[in-house]
Amino acid sequence: MALPPGVLGAATTHMSAPGSSSSPATPTRRGTELALLGFGLGLVVLAFVLISENQSQKLKPEILLYIAGYAVLFGVAHLAVRKFAPYADPLILPCAGLLNGLSIAMLYRLDPALAQLALESGHGYSNAAPKQLLWTALSLVAMVAVLWGVKDHRTLSRYGYTFGLVGLVLLVLPGVLPCSISCVGGAKLWIIIGPVSIQPGEFAKVLIILFVAAFLVSKRDLFTIAGRKVLGLELPRPRDLGPLLIAWAIAILVLMIETELGASLMFFGTVLAMVYLATERSAWVWIGIVLFMGGATLADRMFVHVQQRVANWIDPFADRGDTGYQMVQSLVSLGSGGMAGAGLGAGHPELVPVVSSDFIVTAFGEELGFIGLAAMIVIYMLLALRGLRSGLAVRDTFGKLLAGGLSFLLMWQMFVVIGGVSKLIPETGLTAPFLSAGGSSLLASYVIVALLLRISDAARRPQASRPKPQAPIAEASTVLVERPT
Repeated sequence: MALPPGVLGAATTHMSAPGSSSSPATPTRRGTELALLGFGLGLVVLAFVLISENQSQKLKPEILLYIAGYAVLFGVAHLAVRKFAPYADPLILPCAGLLNGLSIAMLYRLDPALAQLALESGHGYSNAAPKQLLWTALSLVAMVAVLWGVKDHRTLSRYGYTFGLVGLVLLVLPGVLPCSISCVGGAKLWIIIGPVSIQPGEFAKVLIILFVAAFLVSKRDLFTIAGRKVLGLELPRPRDLGPLLIAWAIAILVLMIETELGASLMFFGTVLAMVYLATERSAWVWIGIVLFMGGATLADRMFVHVQQRVANWIDPFADRGDTGYQMVQSLVSLGSGGMAGAGLGAGHPELVPVVSSDFIVTAFGEELGFIGLAAMIVIYMLLALRGLRSGLAVRDTFGKLLAGGLSFLLMWQMFVVIGGVSKLIPETGLTAPFLSAGGSSLLASYVIVALLLRISDAARRPQASRPKPQAPIAEASTVLVERPT
């Protein structure tokens, strides 16, 4: 018998002695959160002032409406966290809020330039900044609703298979709908009904992570029983590869019916990362890499759009006037920003196609430079690391895997986005969480924030005030592994 080192095999830690409880004087650190939100507000105000000065040489009165709206929204969000998750990590909401605020400021900066380009081309344009502020309000309402409705994250493990089924339906639904109500830019990712458009895949990724976390706990034997050793690597038994093969097949299916590389990459990469978090067995990673390489080769042979994206990645200048135009403009924009950037409102990021959504990172790179973009990446990393820290501190295995999966998703998505716009990897069309214009992405991102806040609150809450276990499956912590003879 041996005890595996992974999350599924980790014994529960930080448990109090029988009859004892944690000190009720545990600090909530809500004052720290409020101070950080105030600091973030100051940076957002500075961003609006710089944009207004660089664009019109005077302060525009409408920026006060954006600043006031932003301050009120996150002030209310702070009060909600103080009430419903008083022991939550104090850095998670400020990090998300700062990124969100910078997004509204950048969209405010882009709106006049994009409106002028639309007028010159004979098209209409609707300002994105007011919409983003409205979506921020709706997203924070969703965040508060999750905090209020989910008193104990462990109860979510009861509905793991339901979440998985709904998530799968949402993931593939746009692909089976007519292109007239699902196609944007050649990818079938949307459901468009009149003026309303929804991207179901953004919500599917959260539901699938909930399912995978519950599945890994309930079916842990599939992943922890060691198989044969080959070249010093303990491979899983062939019959235990089923879940990973199913995830791989679903990723290929999504790629086939939706012609979207990003959604497939996010789905398979996140599932693979959670399997590794659960087991810490490198064999699963190597098997996943082999499956990914096989799937990538298959996709490159079968799908024209994948071939085109790979060609644009290898040499976008070969067709810079057509298919490579977007990537060329992105590289020129990032290059013109240099180390320190042109300054907010002083560059020309509007020349990059879809700069308000898929390529908004390019706009920040041009006007804030490498230093500013690196600082934003640090904020993302800090947000993800605080989520991982909460996962390490929480006592139940389901919470550990859920926090780990959600945190990895944020890091993985930003790596794919930044790698795509900088030509490090083929461009996938994914949106940057909290930055890109659009309601679906913002709503899903704040649901992730709410779940991380709930898990971190459970990790820091005094023992005496903890809710009683609601889902026995989520309490599984110690696993013994039998090596076949």
